[in-house]
Amino acid sequence: MTGFLQDRKSQIITKGKGNFDLIGGKPSIAGSVSQRACVFCGSRVVLYPIADAIHLVHGPIGCASYTWDIRGAMSSGPELHRNSFSTDLREKHVVFGGEKKLYAALVELIDKYQPKAAFVYSTCIVGVIGDDVQSVCRQVEKLKHIPVIPVMAEGFQGTKKDGYKIACDAMATLVGTDESKVISPISINILGDFNLAGELWILADYYKKIGVEIAASITGDGRVNDIQNAHRAALNVVQCSGSMLHLAKTMKEQYGIPFRKVSYFGIEDMSDALYEVAKFFGKEELMDNARDLVKEELKTLLPALEPYRNALQGKKAAIYVGGAFKAISLVKALRLIGVQTVIAGTQTGDTEDYKLLKTICDDGCILVDDSNPVELSEFVKQTGADLFIGGVKERPIAYKLGIGFCDHNHERKLALAGYEGMLNFAKEVYETVCSPVWRFAL
Repeated sequence: MTGFLQDRKSQIITKGKGNFDLIGGKPSIAGSVSQRACVFCGSRVVLYPIADAIHLVHGPIGCASYTWDIRGAMSSGPELHRNSFSTDLREKHVVFGGEKKLYAALVELIDKYQPKAAFVYSTCIVGVIGDDVQSVCRQVEKLKHIPVIPVMAEGFQGTKKDGYKIACDAMATLVGTDESKVISPISINILGDFNLAGELWILADYYKKIGVEIAASITGDGRVNDIQNAHRAALNVVQCSGSMLHLAKTMKEQYGIPFRKVSYFGIEDMSDALYEVAKFFGKEELMDNARDLVKEELKTLLPALEPYRNALQGKKAAIYVGGAFKAISLVKALRLIGVQTVIAGTQTGDTEDYKLLKTICDDGCILVDDSNPVELSEFVKQTGADLFIGGVKERPIAYKLGIGFCDHNHERKLALAGYEGMLNFAKEVYETVCSPVWRFAL
């Protein structure tokens, strides 16, 4: 392979060539133009879907506009999260400080919108000028009698993954602060599903059918009171382990709640997620219900997938997504519709994630951690991929190379989770890969 920085050699492997494991979780190398986002962005994508809270960005207006509506997160009630509030710090605030402006903004917003809580995001410039965001939050919390939570997410601290941890620590201050909600003994919290395009509602329907209650969704279609009562659920089910595993571990340590890592993408992983929860509660009735549900869904889904499988047989896909569990599920889902994965990469996977990813990929598949546009373009051309699955930053790479693109990122508007999502995924892959427009691509 060529076209990558030699310092990144341990982060790129081809399965079947060499006997070393890919090293994940390393800091980005200067000059590599990483696709990773900043700490602030990571904290925003995790907390944003909490729909009845105010989300106030303490920083320049650009930080708020960049992350406005950053997830395709739908709400069944309040839409407060869809607003992108900012203190809009300017040059004079860099010189004289922005604490007074932050205090005034919080008081005004709480009076106007009557939120259940407020999250205040600290940005790079705040870390530089030294505003005491935590002190201001304490003052306003005491004045307004709602949780006002500082999210100390200055972007220069690290990467998006570090922002996930900061967001989890912020949420952990809410968990266990209320006992008012009636919680079933057969209940779970779903951690790491963000209700993109209404996916949570699909999953909630599945769990309801097998007899399991969702106590809290953290954070898709999230509510402050649900999170406050989340410590009383029997089990945490972690969908996006990269973003929410830290909170699951914290809740296990503080409240003794066990957790299971699952994925809701693809037939195999969706079914395993239902069986895993039913098995945890040890009730044969739940397991029977899960088997019946899976059987019923597959009865209609498998025949519906067959035309797409026939049309896509032999096509090749490149995957570059945020988390490793998503990549693993995508490899399985693509195989089901006849598509071979020739590139599999993530922004936040660790070494153990890549070991698992390697076992399910075919020989010749390039595995890459923390890649960049030059590398990805080179690998796509080298492997002859027909499809690129990624996010907003990868879309231009695919189109410039004249291949199909499937959006699997957090701002998408198409539900891809569950059995319904698997059919949507197959349709989207087919429509982009088999589009006649690629005949005219150079």
